[in-house]
Amino acid sequence: MDDSMASPLTGIPHVINILNVIFLSSYVNILLVFVPIGIVLGALDMSAYLVFVINFLAIIPLAGLLGFVTEELAKHVGQTLGGLLNATFGNAVELIVSIVALTKGEILIVQASMLGSILSNILLVLGCCFFAGGMIFQEQTFSNIVAQTMSSLMALATASLLIPAAFRATLDSIDGGIDEHRMLAVSRGTAIVLLIIYVLYLFFQLKTHSTLFETIESPDDEPPTLSVAVCLFFLTAITVIVSVCADYLVDSIDSIVTTTGLSKTFIGLIIIPIVGNAAEHATAVMVAMKNKMELAIGVALGSSMQIALFLTPFMVILGWIIGQPMSLFFSTFETAVLFVSVFITNAQIQDGISNWLEGAMLLGTYMIIAIAFFFYPSTL
Repeated sequence: MDDSMASPLTGIPHVINILNVIFLSSYVNILLVFVPIGIVLGALDMSAYLVFVINFLAIIPLAGLLGFVTEELAKHVGQTLGGLLNATFGNAVELIVSIVALTKGEILIVQASMLGSILSNILLVLGCCFFAGGMIFQEQTFSNIVAQTMSSLMALATASLLIPAAFRATLDSIDGGIDEHRMLAVSRGTAIVLLIIYVLYLFFQLKTHSTLFETIESPDDEPPTLSVAVCLFFLTAITVIVSVCADYLVDSIDSIVTTTGLSKTFIGLIIIPIVGNAAEHATAVMVAMKNKMELAIGVALGSSMQIALFLTPFMVILGWIIGQPMSLFFSTFETAVLFVSVFITNAQIQDGISNWLEGAMLLGTYMIIAIAFFFYPSTL
């Protein structure tokens, strides 16, 4: 029978089936109960600590749903473009939180969340992949060509942060003061260059060297269960809900800093990335345990590279548009941490072989960084 002539009742089982597919996709979705609670608590202006914790828990399953729906959409467009979609929407939570924070003038939170997301992906997520996969397989191999390309771009992104920091230090020594106009000009010019490099990378990945980024489909790959229209609808709806929860989350940070003594840098660099990377983290570890290391590395390095080359410079340009002085200047300590992290990650992936000890080293580096930022002064 023609679908247009079908009774509305015949569509109800189909809708129920779609909802079952989406909301039963992960055990983490049980945390969705915190979504309405967090929104209500935020709307009623309740305890900042309670609002922060509840909305923190609410965003975790929402990030997971974004990842699941994106994977369904990726099945319709092929592997290469699908991988790009996964990396893009995998960072949607960080993007939404950062935009909300930037509009409120919380530049320190934006910078810390960008840096924290990079560190979380290249150290925590990749370290867990190496460790979990190494517990099952003695050694795992992957294409070091793709890994090296991504790590080289990460090195470029690191340089883009080191140069503004060095520029500002030089201004301090020469002029005896900080020239914010010059600092912003350097940051905005650098951001434009990084965005151009990112566009060239997309052309490299999707057009001229697409074969390098293609992975062999395994027999257990399943066809999509959701249509493109359904995927787009839920991506839009979930993004709106995440933005509401993120708004209340950011609003509560000042009170959290005051009551707990934690610095904004620690909250943005360590705590917030846990929310955005939770689902992505789980996905990468699961595929690593199936010995699909190229996919796992693509998720971890691809996500961090996209944050460094697209999201961070995009936030600088957005700040320029809306009148917020967002720059690429990070403190000496922060840039040193990023430099060391990228250096260690590059050393681990250059041979195209991983094991559990390499994973433990990456995790250990992340823990040391977390401890250091826990005691990082709020005034810096």
